[in-house]
Amino acid sequence: MSETDNNSLTLPPLSLAEVRTLADAIRAEIAKAVVGQDAIVEHLLVALLAQGHVLLEGPPGTAKTFLAQCFAASLGLDFGRIQFTPDLMPGDILGTNLFNFQTSTFTLTRGPIFCELLLADEINRTPPKTQAALLEAMQERRVTLDGTSHPLPASFMVVATQNPIESQGVYPLPEAQLDRFLFKLLVPYPSLAEESRIVARFGERGGPQRPADLGIAAQADAASLAAAAQAVRAITLAEPVVEYIVRLIRATRESADLACGASPRAGVLLANAARARAALAGRDYVLPDDVKALAPSVLRHRLLLSPAAEIEGKAVEVLVSDLVERTQAPR
Repeated sequence: MSETDNNSLTLPPLSLAEVRTLADAIRAEIAKAVVGQDAIVEHLLVALLAQGHVLLEGPPGTAKTFLAQCFAASLGLDFGRIQFTPDLMPGDILGTNLFNFQTSTFTLTRGPIFCELLLADEINRTPPKTQAALLEAMQERRVTLDGTSHPLPASFMVVATQNPIESQGVYPLPEAQLDRFLFKLLVPYPSLAEESRIVARFGERGGPQRPADLGIAAQADAASLAAAAQAVRAITLAEPVVEYIVRLIRATRESADLACGASPRAGVLLANAARARAALAGRDYVLPDDVKALAPSVLRHRLLLSPAAEIEGKAVEVLVSDLVERTQAPR
């Protein structure tokens, strides 16, 4: 789908009531298959409306991949999946130009990245050279092959997964790659009650679980999601809240415990996400609480501990919480 195709699908901006109704419908569809993980689903919706990308990190078996599949199924978007492996090459993601001997011309064979929602499964299992193939697509929503740029859909979104436990056969994501993600979400184990429901619901099912088999149907399309994103852009971000976001971002660069703080891009993304959270709450303005609620997910993957802080055993999560508490919010 080209940018022209996307523009032709654009509808007038949705009202805030329509945005909430759409979000409730998507939540209900995902809940047909996924037990719990309400906070993760909420962040996925915020990222969707803010047109950002999401990195899901959690131990094996916590339904990261399944959640991404159910999320895509509920949206009705063109879905693509790449299973990242050590031998994956950039051309396996982007595609390649193949020579057609009958026409004596090169023909583009598009890779799986040409979709609206891409699941990058186990993204840290492929070398940085291959991970870098996503950089332009995630930032500019286009792919350049042999000097020619090919646009991706305006709604293009990456949901990536990674396993934090294993150290064999994995490659750390470069800082430039991490900075492209709006959120890094930590997927926890379910509670006792949730795990009991999971076993009761799926213990009798054999074989792989597919969203369609569990009754998940599309509740949106590219046009309605673009209209919802337009509504988010109209949310008021008052000057005091802007200043609060900037102070919070700059505080990460001034901390002695951090070797590298957040970039201006982090502030822009945090502001966009705060607008989306406000819209989901039915408000046409951003509160400082929106910023506080989203700051850990926006910042945790953008900060590097100083050597002294690492020796002392300090954690980025704790430092982010302390910075949020110490940075004065507007009344």
